[in-house]
Amino acid sequence: MISKRVLICRRSGPAALLVVAAVLSLPLLIAAAAAKDTGPIDQRCDGFAKAGPEWTRCVENHATSDSELFYAGYWLAKSGAYREALAQLERVANPDPRVLTYIGFSWRKLDDYDRALTYYGRALAADPDFSVARAYLGEAYLALDDPARAHVELGEIRSRCGPGCIEYAELAGHIQSYKARSKL
Repeated sequence: MISKRVLICRRSGPAALLVVAAVLSLPLLIAAAAAKDTGPIDQRCDGFAKAGPEWTRCVENHATSDSELFYAGYWLAKSGAYREALAQLERVANPDPRVLTYIGFSWRKLDDYDRALTYYGRALAADPDFSVARAYLGEAYLALDDPARAHVELGEIRSRCGPGCIEYAELAGHIQSYKARSKL
């Protein structure tokens, strides 16, 4: 079956190869996205809309494990409730690179770049290959008008997970947008 796909791609050109690669990787991307959407684990909170007021109250009362606290903080940060996200993420007893990254993310969104850079640095000290932290660090550098350092992070992401990595594509897009805004 794979040989037929390769043969089809050879006949159809590079665009067809990209389509086949995208189709083949779709189940992995869906699984990765679904993996983030698992918390908090407490069944009492699952019936509420993530980051809504009822969900937030439920999480504050019932999330206790580091995993539950991370997911609560993650969803609050992604929904724009940065101070509330910090309240959950800072309750994590053993912060890992994911937790440190989303603490940095929340501080960056609150325009506290010194704290954001500190937390991204801690995340990368714990795991230099954590490309999510590198991508957000690159975004922080762009916000600080330091595109050269953002390019360094893009290169680090490329060397660690390649140009097909989601974080690489996202940071490359932010750099492109920064360049376009700079030309105005």
